[in-house]
Amino acid sequence: MNLSQLTTFHAVMTSPSLSDAAEKLGRTQPAVSASIKSLEDQLGMKLFERRGRKLVPVPEAMYLVTEANGILKQLSQVRRTMQELGTGQSGQLNVAAMPGPVSMLFPRFIANHVGDRENIKISMLARSSAQIAELARAQSIDFGFADLPENIDVEGLVRMDVLEGDCFLAIPSDHRLADENSVALEALNGQKLGSLQVNHFHTRATQAAFHEAGLSFNLGIESQTFLPILQFVAAGQCCAILDPLTAVHVSETGEDREAVKILRLRKPLRYRYAVLSPRHRPTSVIAEDACEAWSTEVFGLLNGISANPRWQAQAE
Repeated sequence: MNLSQLTTFHAVMTSPSLSDAAEKLGRTQPAVSASIKSLEDQLGMKLFERRGRKLVPVPEAMYLVTEANGILKQLSQVRRTMQELGTGQSGQLNVAAMPGPVSMLFPRFIANHVGDRENIKISMLARSSAQIAELARAQSIDFGFADLPENIDVEGLVRMDVLEGDCFLAIPSDHRLADENSVALEALNGQKLGSLQVNHFHTRATQAAFHEAGLSFNLGIESQTFLPILQFVAAGQCCAILDPLTAVHVSETGEDREAVKILRLRKPLRYRYAVLSPRHRPTSVIAEDACEAWSTEVFGLLNGISANPRWQAQAE
């Protein structure tokens, strides 16, 4: 018993006549009759009594049509689901982002990207950059957004897009430099600064830039992300050299706009992000599309604040 026979049998059982069933199926009446005869031969029993041109179902046919109806409905649902999966209208999206972007920019993007596609299930994790790299290595997420991992040993397990842009300076709005359009590092000599944890590549790079210029790097406040540091800037307790997406966050939310001013650095410091995706995890249409669109989104956000973004194609 095959699907064609079952479909033909169901059409005959639910149509007022053989000709109506043939029209519904787009087949000739002899072809429909032959399909029914073949099904009966395979089952070893009659499903219909022939009364002139009419086919009258036997009692056993009523059982079979009930089963056929369930099978065909299930196959129809599978067909619809596969079509939706193939067009990105349904599916599962498993993503992760580091704490800063996951507070607003990343979930906002995912929500807008999914839109009104109700059949997409989303799992979003907030993890450290190191944890996101491990999730990608373990093939446990569709993609993740993190600071560029240092010395990542991908071993052919991870694909990586690298995006970078200029850092910005956050200062209290009543700071002596508040009227400047751009600030040189020399103006921050000895100033109390807030930054990421001391072993973070950004903090080390900032410290190296200060030392190279013969300046005193005064790290007074450390945090896992820049968003908490902004509260100390607003309170007038420090300045901070921010990654560009935090500057986007401030610009788009208006957070601490009256208490914090964002300025450019005269000599740019660059910040690097990575979009990490597992190389050997089967990628759904929605996941592949969202991953590429997020890289484009980040580039656009950085370009929108004139952070001179650069996007390096996926590293092999």
